[in-house]
Amino acid sequence: MAAEYATFGLAPAIRAGGVLADGDYQVHRDFMDFIVDGRPLLYRLSDLDAVSPLASDVPPAIFTAQVRALLLEDEAPLPGGRYVVYGCPECADLACGAVTAVIERDGEDYVWRDFAWQTGEHADLDLNGYHGIGPFRFSGAEYRAALTALLDAAARGPRSRVLLIGARVAVLARLAAALRTIGIGADITRDAGDVPPEELGCYGAVVFGRAVPQEERAAVRAAFDRAGLDVAYVEGLAPIVPLLVAQIEHALDRVPPERRRLTGLTVTDGTARIEVTSPCRVRVTAYRLDRLHRTHTHDVFDAHLAPGSHRIPLGPKATKPGTYLVARASTSVLTAPTTP
Repeated sequence: MAAEYATFGLAPAIRAGGVLADGDYQVHRDFMDFIVDGRPLLYRLSDLDAVSPLASDVPPAIFTAQVRALLLEDEAPLPGGRYVVYGCPECADLACGAVTAVIERDGEDYVWRDFAWQTGEHADLDLNGYHGIGPFRFSGAEYRAALTALLDAAARGPRSRVLLIGARVAVLARLAAALRTIGIGADITRDAGDVPPEELGCYGAVVFGRAVPQEERAAVRAAFDRAGLDVAYVEGLAPIVPLLVAQIEHALDRVPPERRRLTGLTVTDGTARIEVTSPCRVRVTAYRLDRLHRTHTHDVFDAHLAPGSHRIPLGPKATKPGTYLVARASTSVLTAPTTP
């Protein structure tokens, strides 16, 4: 099949981490996704839980090597001129499985072809090929411009880090520990006024506990404004660690809404409405604190959804007063209260 011209670009993306209902956790990963003809290439690969080699948490030398490999300035890492396009978000081990493709030059153009799922040294296109994807021909100038821009360290963006502000130190400590476990840095303070501007610049989000007075919140916002920094502010829904982690991950997600898998989560009359932009697995969990401040968790939904709007009955366990929902896909997470 002849490769047709396609546009090539790069855009920030996340692999949504989080503390799961069973106590397990998934690592949060920030990476640059490949945008082909205006759409994330990852979304063409069913509901693949994977990240590109252009992840923000890899050492600079390795990141640079990945960019230069995609520019074909180094030898292909796999036989047959194949390169890893998406790999395991937890360990990046080929044995876990990876999407690979042949990347080659054709004159000034770059061609990506023969996409396959690969778990060993060689790819079996007949058995594991993505036959409906590609080949893609990218203009050399556009392709090189997008990738070489990443060689500037500033273009990779800041690492994920949040500032936690609240009165309940024990909750903040548990939240900080959970965030660090999934790869998000966290610091605790009550006064951001004395923090140097260069340190404020490392935060992507600020989280306020429910007990923080409005004047203290205003002072924190003013400190970031004086430093000329644009950060996301999170108003904690409840002192439930998995719920707060989900809120923070959503705040750190700078992917444009039109490129997210989950774009809406609302609750009306005991029914959750979920908006999905591409086929994906969606898991919905309900969280609630009882009068003794014990956390109750209820699995509401876990299935693959097609693009569109879906209505999910919640049942009595998920609609008690003070209950909150967390909806997760591989690259998106949303939260919502189930009662006003």
